[in-house]
Amino acid sequence: MDIKIDDLTGPEIAQLISEHLQSMAFQSPPESMHALGLESLRQPEITFWSAWEGDQLLGCGALKELGRQHGEIKSMRTASSHRRKGVARQILQHIIEEAKLRGYQRLSLETGSMAAFEPARKLYTSFGFRNCEPFADYIDDPNNVFMTKEL
Repeated sequence: MDIKIDDLTGPEIAQLISEHLQSMAFQSPPESMHALGLESLRQPEITFWSAWEGDQLLGCGALKELGRQHGEIKSMRTASSHRRKGVARQILQHIIEEAKLRGYQRLSLETGSMAAFEPARKLYTSFGFRNCEPFADYIDDPNNVFMTKEL
């Protein structure tokens, strides 16, 4: 698997982000959905990676700088045809290593509280993330789960 910084201009990544947004909209009420579209992901404080095997897009993930010592995981998504192959695990490991290289002391994320998000919560827990209070600009919402990991 080749994980590389992505400029978000390719049709494959546009399709995966579109799929991600549609899925999040289906699973979450609009006021509780915090998934980012292509334009929002193109901000200077966000680094976006895509994972490839040859010419097949396997998945993606992003790291948003919240401050000099705090980052947020965004846009974790595995292509539907590549689920349960360890793609998300490898992307998450890559993001954690990058956060450490940047000198972050903490890495946080927001995900859904519904049953559909249980596999994601289990993945994050297996990497040492624990539930926390809302961070950054998030507010307490029963549809969201906030998690953090000290690095």
